Amino acid sequence: MALAVAHRGDPYVHRENTLPSVLSAFAKGADVVEVDVRVTRDGVPVLLHDATLERLWGHDRPVASLTYDEVLKHTGGGVPPLADALDVLHGRAAGRMLLDLTEAGQAAPSVAAVAAAGVGERVYYCGELPAMRGVRALDADAEIAMTWKTSLLPADALLAGLGPRWLNLRFGLVTPATVAFAREHGLLVGAWTADWDRSMARLLALGVDAVTTNRLPALRRVMARRSRA
Repeated sequence: MALAVAHRGDPYVHRENTLPSVLSAFAKGADVVEVDVRVTRDGVPVLLHDATLERLWGHDRPVASLTYDEVLKHTGGGVPPLADALDVLHGRAAGRMLLDLTEAGQAAPSVAAVAAAGVGERVYYCGELPAMRGVRALDADAEIAMTWKTSLLPADALLAGLGPRWLNLRFGLVTPATVAFAREHGLLVGAWTADWDRSMARLLALGVDAVTTNRLPALRRVMARRSRA
């Protein structure tokens, strides 16, 4: 059975990348909650997708230019540190988190936070290649879902150097050929971000190992229909 991955938590109910969003996704049956990481000026990894606070919090300052205390002030405490999100795992018997990193400089603070929380086996990483290389350099055992956005399949040398466990594909790139390529290279297949029932059903029929969605209840319904068929 494929893993149900909640994209940024439960974003249609709670603001994305917040603790209520993460908790709601787990409560609704997410196997994995995917969150985005940014790093403040004073080196604190926090949950946020955008480079600035403008879209979600109404402040156009880049997070990288703000201290953690300033981020808290501008968001009323709404942007949590990664450490608080990882702490959610301690209170759960099951469930994992997928950390999405966009820049190489996010690797060290994120890996350090995971190590400090003692949840390395329940966390894995996806994102841009420089960030994933940074993760691998810091943690030889880190589980990496190599995000891939082009129809040109990754070279064997890249796979050998990075050592990913997953090929993390934009959902439109998942085809019988890309799934076969992953299997030939001993990789699991993740697909993101599928929000329509038909897309979810297609991915599951192709045998992917994880589907990332903003609509977790819908994905669970599609999975249930498939299991009854």
